[in-house]
Amino acid sequence: MAAVNPSEISTYSDSFKQGREGKTASILVVDDEPGMRNFLQRALVKLGAYVEVADSVEQAQALRERCYFDLMIMDIRLPGENSVEWLESLREQGCSTDVIFMTAFAELDMAIQALRTGAMDFILKPFRLEQMTASVDRCLERQKLRRENFLLRREVDKQFDLDGMIGHSQAVKDVCSIIQRVAPTPSTILIEGESGTGKELAARAIHKRSGRSGEFAPINCGSISPELLESELFGHSKGAFTGAHRSRQGLFSYASGGTVFLDEIGEMPLAMQAKLLRVLEEKAIRPVGTEQELPVDVRIIAATNRDLSEQIAAGKFREDLYYRLNVLSITMPPLRERLDDIPELAEFFSSHLSTELGVPPIPFNHDDLITLQSYSWPGNIREFKNIIERSLLLGQLPGESLHGGRPSASNSDLPLTQGYPAAWSLDNVEKAHMLKVLQEVEGNKSEAARRLGVSRKTMERKALQWQSS
Repeated sequence: MAAVNPSEISTYSDSFKQGREGKTASILVVDDEPGMRNFLQRALVKLGAYVEVADSVEQAQALRERCYFDLMIMDIRLPGENSVEWLESLREQGCSTDVIFMTAFAELDMAIQALRTGAMDFILKPFRLEQMTASVDRCLERQKLRRENFLLRREVDKQFDLDGMIGHSQAVKDVCSIIQRVAPTPSTILIEGESGTGKELAARAIHKRSGRSGEFAPINCGSISPELLESELFGHSKGAFTGAHRSRQGLFSYASGGTVFLDEIGEMPLAMQAKLLRVLEEKAIRPVGTEQELPVDVRIIAATNRDLSEQIAAGKFREDLYYRLNVLSITMPPLRERLDDIPELAEFFSSHLSTELGVPPIPFNHDDLITLQSYSWPGNIREFKNIIERSLLLGQLPGESLHGGRPSASNSDLPLTQGYPAAWSLDNVEKAHMLKVLQEVEGNKSEAARRLGVSRKTMERKALQWQSS
């Protein structure tokens, strides 16, 4: 492909996403020699990259303003603006895209200046294709690790990052059905629900099933001061504010190609809401302290435990932003509305936490499960997890922690069938009753089988099923 004229650049913002689809990386090649541009483009495209070319800094800058590139390969001597000085300018603006410089002149001073500016490699022309592809691979792998490390450092509460939605109640099935349907789409999603109901878990499930190549990047909008939130999201340039000693990318840049999860969106300051609205509309961010807008490719999932319609009426949340976020709403059910999931949740947390704490799991008998299902769980899954952890540490269910709570409204009116909630499945009733009988006979399977009217072989088969499920 020939170098692009500035007047033609605007068409690339529309074609970029289609051209990038299915590619492993996007690369910009800047060289004033047509032969070198074409050679590198053909070679890198064969390796699975999306490649654009330019013959000057001016054309390269025009392309950068409309497309995001994972890597730039530049000749160190270009007509017009000096490429090393241009890289210095980009670094001051917060750009951390890796750069490989090429040159036909073995100038040590120039090479040192380029590397000090932040270039990743310096390759002498002529070079072997293997030399260039090896350098490209190192840069892309370094960039991937840098993004992953940045996001891993943000994972403060990993114990709630559970692998999958636990439970088979109709409420959970409905949520999972919606997630399966909307995950592959690029649509913005608003997740609503009380604190502790698993909103971030649902967001992670959406991202995991989305097929997006980038990372999942969560941020709690209520835990960061309004002054720093914009920098955390969009990045900043050197000297943008007191303490900004160097340029830094924000969460939107690190999550390129992935998902940004904005937790507690109702806590976001109004001024920041206006800037987020612009990002949603323009698909571009403006780092703090710069005038340049940078294109971004992220999916936004927001979550709130507040009633945003009440926030709008109180003048605390922008109505236009609400409609932008609420393309599709998912409501996470509170635990008191999915009490038939409690036996499965108790078994899961007991097994999961016992390994983490280094203590043996404890079996929950019929009376324990009735106690757990009779509580209202104002703290939802988070509170339930804490109770199970406390049970493991004490060796038994701390009933006194639950007696002071209100009876569950969802469970108080349920008729009981021989002491078991009518909402229970037949499997849960069978398991609870067999375990209760086993407890009464102190684990004697033959006596338990006699009382239950089944064979000992049946008892053993059921026990194996429970251990493997």
